[in-house]
Amino acid sequence: MDSMQNREQIIVRTSVIGILANVALATFKAAVGLFSHSIAIVLDAVNNLTDALSSVITIIGTKLASRPADKKHPFGHGRAEYLTALVISVIILYAGVTAFVAASKKIIAPTVPQYAPPSLIIVAVAVVVKVALGLFVKATGKRVNSDSLVATGQDALMDSIISASTIVAALVFVFFGLSLEAWLGVIISLAIIKSGVETLRETLSKILGERIDAETAHAIKKTIASADPEIRGAFDLVLNNYGPDKHLGSAHIEVPDIWTAEKIDTVTRKIVAEVYEKHHVIMTAVGVYSVNTKHDSAAQIHERVSKIVHEHKDILQMHGFFVDEEAKKMRFDIIVSFDSPNMQAMYNHVVADVREAFPDYDVQVQFDFDVSD
Repeated sequence: MDSMQNREQIIVRTSVIGILANVALATFKAAVGLFSHSIAIVLDAVNNLTDALSSVITIIGTKLASRPADKKHPFGHGRAEYLTALVISVIILYAGVTAFVAASKKIIAPTVPQYAPPSLIIVAVAVVVKVALGLFVKATGKRVNSDSLVATGQDALMDSIISASTIVAALVFVFFGLSLEAWLGVIISLAIIKSGVETLRETLSKILGERIDAETAHAIKKTIASADPEIRGAFDLVLNNYGPDKHLGSAHIEVPDIWTAEKIDTVTRKIVAEVYEKHHVIMTAVGVYSVNTKHDSAAQIHERVSKIVHEHKDILQMHGFFVDEEAKKMRFDIIVSFDSPNMQAMYNHVVADVREAFPDYDVQVQFDFDVSD
């Protein structure tokens, strides 16, 4: 609880710094832009205001996400941060589109800019401030795992490039008399739109549910498998994301068929405790696959079935194998690759091949998806 409160305080404090800095920058740039009749600098000021608004929304989203779980939302409100990032991306897109329209009008009806050295100095200082602000906010966002802060920091770094380009345009006009204002405004607006689209795509991807990164998946499975030396492997790891740093998971383990209910209960509780302690993931379920240990012939059948299954290139894994030779029943799971042209057809093909090789057995095969490495 303390770590979550500390995270919230860091995000709010960083966002407040961003708001103050962006409002100050927007004020100075707007004054410079209006005084010098520079559409590019005015649009840059508008972009700073959208950044300040983004920081306000980040604070609101963080406050909403930190609300405790209740009866209606038993997994908490952590996903509110993703909705915050979604709103920010829409604001960025809106700012980009309106800027594009304004700049396009200036191409049709251009105005002659008038630059003064103090104006250019102010914009140059703004570039330095924006770079420092962007690096600070982005680094803080990564440290506390806040997508909203990371997006805001990245946007700030993009703004610094935009501000630097307005200085270049001004120098070109001063020394060569060539006005690039309107065209630069178009380029700035397109850069803003691109940033909004990228933020929107990343946020929607997280809301839809992304694959667990390979390093995290391997680490959690290693922790699970090391809970007891008799565990043969960990499989079917699924993590459900309920906000940054809040994951609920489930997995299966292969254990000897001689384990008692007491042994299984002891080990699975140990797994839940260790996974939470090491990875901050709440394991809501740990399923069990029994592994044959009583008959040597079961190992031979397993080897033969495994060979048949893996002859199909789109099968990534077979696990949970168990055979009851007396009842003539066989069961196992297979993971079919998403790259398979027809996943269902591949599954049917594997089942048919195994049943052809073992016509006397009732073959039960579970179709698993490739959800984690």
